[in-house]
Amino acid sequence: MGDKIFVLEDDAFLREGLCDMLEKEGYTVTSAGTCADAEKTLESSSFRLIILDVMLPDGNGFDLCSRVRKSGCGTPILFLTACDDEIQIVRGLDSGADDYVTKPFKLLELLSRVRALLRRSNSFTFKSNDVVIDTSNMTVRKNGENIFVTPTEFQILSILIRNSGVIVKRDTLLQNIWDNNDIFIDDNTLSVHISRLREKIGAEHIATVRGIGYRWEEKA
Repeated sequence: MGDKIFVLEDDAFLREGLCDMLEKEGYTVTSAGTCADAEKTLESSSFRLIILDVMLPDGNGFDLCSRVRKSGCGTPILFLTACDDEIQIVRGLDSGADDYVTKPFKLLELLSRVRALLRRSNSFTFKSNDVVIDTSNMTVRKNGENIFVTPTEFQILSILIRNSGVIVKRDTLLQNIWDNNDIFIDDNTLSVHISRLREKIGAEHIATVRGIGYRWEEKA
C-alpha cells in the first residue's frame, strides 16, 4: 500500500505510461485528463503528491495549481512542462509548485524528483470532504471546527485518510500506531479507538471490512 499520487495529463498514452510506472514503484495512482475532472477529485480526496501537466484542453496547470493552493492544500506539486523557458518555469513555481520536470524526461529523473518531494513532505494538510487534518500540529477540523482527538486517534485517522478508498488491514494499523508510552496498542484497544473516532468524525467515514480492516470513505 503505497503513497497516493494524483496525475493530471491530457495525453492518454503518456498518462497511462506514468501511472503504470508509478504503480510498479508501489504508489497508488489516480489520474485525470482535464482540469474539471482534476478539481473534482482534488476537492474530495487527499494525496501525498500531485503531478500536473501545464497545457490542458480546458485550462492550464498554472491556474489549477493556484486554486489548489488557495484552498489551503499543502500537498507537494510537481509540474510536467514541455517548455524549459525560464519565464514558464518561474510562473509554475510562483503559482505554488514545488518542482518541475521538462518533457521529454527520463523516467529515472522523474522518479528521483517524486521520491525527493515525498521525503520533504513529512508535515502537511490532508483534506477529505469536511474533514481536514494537519500533521504539523496534529489538529483535526470538521466543517471548520476543531475536533479533539488523542495522539493515538490522530495516528489512526492520518493513516486512514492518507489511504482513502483503500482497505487498511488491522495488522497494518497495529504495526504503525502506538500509545503515549511509545508502546504498540493491542487489538482490543484499536477497536475502542476506532469507535471513538466514529463518534467524533462521523461513522459514515470509517467503514469496517469484516475480517480484514477499515476503509476511509469519501462522500460523493
